Amino acid sequence: MGELGGFKKYERKQEINNAVVDRVKNYKEFTAPLSVEEQQKQGSRCMDCGIPFCHSGCPLGNLIPDFNDMVHKGEWRKALEILHSTNNFPEFTGRLCPAPCEKACVLGLIDEPVAIENIEKYIVEKGFEKGWIKAKRPSYRSGKTVAVVGSGPAGLAAAQQLNRAGHIVTVFEREDKLGGLLRYGIPNFKLEKEIIDRRIKILEEEGVNFRTNANIGVNISVEELKEFDATVLCGGATQARNLPIPGSDAKGVHQAMDFLTKQTKALFNKDLENDIINAKDKDVIVIGGGDTGSDCIGTSNRHGAKSVTNFEIMPKPPEARSEKTPWPFWPLQLKTSSSHEEGCDRNWLINTKEFIKNEKGELIALKTVEVEWKIIPGERPKLIEKEGSEKTWPCDLVFLALGFTGPEQTLPEKLGLTQDVRSNIKASIHNYQTNVQGIFTAGDMRRGQSLIVWAISEGRQAAHHVDAYLMGSSTLPLKDSNDLLSA
Repeated sequence: MGELGGFKKYERKQEINNAVVDRVKNYKEFTAPLSVEEQQKQGSRCMDCGIPFCHSGCPLGNLIPDFNDMVHKGEWRKALEILHSTNNFPEFTGRLCPAPCEKACVLGLIDEPVAIENIEKYIVEKGFEKGWIKAKRPSYRSGKTVAVVGSGPAGLAAAQQLNRAGHIVTVFEREDKLGGLLRYGIPNFKLEKEIIDRRIKILEEEGVNFRTNANIGVNISVEELKEFDATVLCGGATQARNLPIPGSDAKGVHQAMDFLTKQTKALFNKDLENDIINAKDKDVIVIGGGDTGSDCIGTSNRHGAKSVTNFEIMPKPPEARSEKTPWPFWPLQLKTSSSHEEGCDRNWLINTKEFIKNEKGELIALKTVEVEWKIIPGERPKLIEKEGSEKTWPCDLVFLALGFTGPEQTLPEKLGLTQDVRSNIKASIHNYQTNVQGIFTAGDMRRGQSLIVWAISEGRQAAHHVDAYLMGSSTLPLKDSNDLLSA
């Protein structure tokens, strides 16, 4: 695989980001691709491992050495076929995935790992450029009908796989546009929405039916699901975590998703521009150090925020891989996103104690205290506040990017579904079936907040089991999730 000794000959290279001063002026993607020659060199770095671990680190089980080799040889169409055999939407993962495959790359033990995610993006973009990616309608129809609730990556993957098996698939999406979190939860500068639209167009041409503004249990009765032979719930984990402290009702304290969703909707509907939460000339504090917090930072900078500060309650991760997370597992390691690079004061081991508001109820500041985590063997880590470390931070806006506690309760309650201790819909990876006959679930709604690759993987696996439920057996691909190294 790859060029003999290529990993010694070529250095790792990735797309170059446009200058910060330019990219914060708009909401476009801001990477400049490598030349085709350089892209092939990156594929040549794949080192023909005796036992490759990259595809074990990937929840999708992508055949990474195989498509790297095709890129090295300039066989782009073959690379695309290999990539699509395990991944329905590499144009999404090639932009948004944190690339656990790269952290499991054998080359990463001694050098910079192969730039797998970037190669994946180049392969699929080459496929669209050359017109190789076309709708493939199934050769027959089974007569069986399937409802898929949610059009995020899990729902779209399940829908495409089940349609390929010949079933008549209808996807219900509560928003006005398709894509789930990809559409309104991910900023345009990370994923331009035309990327979603071109893939949706292919799914429609393949025969998948889509219904937008269709919120099951709200404006669409759950009884309608009984008309289908099977249902797959892929609604995600959208119940945002709150911060129940004094002053949390202050005008200026917002959930991160409210901020991001309104901004993205306004990009495509000028009538909604007055509805955005505007950070222009504001002192902004983002509470939460994950990807959603990073997206709030990037969006605030594009608004022209006066200052952007980020709080994280956990310790600052090490810059190098920690011994606690050895190769090939996902490492405990500091991540600096492109949004962080655009301007942000990052703070770790900070706990917010109170939001301060004026007589009008408007946010004017917040109080924090520094903390440390006390590790006691056999017990959960305890959060200890440092005496005398209290501090007041002036601010106009706060965005809560604290993650999600699980799915919203409408569907579980109305369908009588069993939930686990984390409020996720309970279903085993052995068949993805819920406690209700004919109802399956996949993605964040089943496993909790997770990665896009896990969502696509679960959608594919659920589709296999739904097909087997409907037909007695299935030829749709199945990967044993128990073998995966990723968390």
